[in-house]
Amino acid sequence: MTYIELVNAVMRRLRESEVTTVQGTGNSNSYARLIGDFVNEAKSQVEAAWDWSALRNTMTLTTTSGVFNYELNGSQNNFKVLNVWNDTSNIEMRYQTATWFDQEFLMAEPQRGIPAFYNFNGVSADGDTQVDIYPIPDAAYALRFNVTQRNLPLSADSDPLVIPTRPVILLATAMAIEERGEDGGQQSANAYMASRSALADEIALDAARHPEDTIWYSV
Repeated sequence: MTYIELVNAVMRRLRESEVTTVQGTGNSNSYARLIGDFVNEAKSQVEAAWDWSALRNTMTLTTTSGVFNYELNGSQNNFKVLNVWNDTSNIEMRYQTATWFDQEFLMAEPQRGIPAFYNFNGVSADGDTQVDIYPIPDAAYALRFNVTQRNLPLSADSDPLVIPTRPVILLATAMAIEERGEDGGQQSANAYMASRSALADEIALDAARHPEDTIWYSV
């Protein structure tokens, strides 16, 4: 579903008139923009609840001999690592702390060789995450970062939602009911319960595609 379709789905549940655009002018669009905020907040919560198949992505980089710091292009500092592989050497790379990296670089002569460890270190001017690797590469190595990458907030009417829509719509509706003054009331409680149930159902369905995963998140 698109951003405008999600907003109108919530508007119908609230018995409000549908709109033709989220970012227009006028009283109806003023409320639609508020619903749009709830849709994006609900989207963020649902995205964070599980490593959705639709959000899984592989970011790659190729090392240069003697260079240990790299930018993960397109990461936008908005992802969770599933695993990291040195594809050239066929080894899984391991995370190490910033303190460990400081000790290796500052307390001794840094090693050069096959990259086997990584640590995230700052953000580039483009907003992408920077990563340090160790040992310092002695050649070109292909590294693969398998991640769950959260999407940017929806803004244009045609922006698509790639995760399951039902939990997002129900959670945004619950937020809107609460904002109207149903805080603590039966209506808002029922709406939140329905959103949690929908989220659990969708997680179970998506998890069946990844039987190797054992980490579940709070719903």
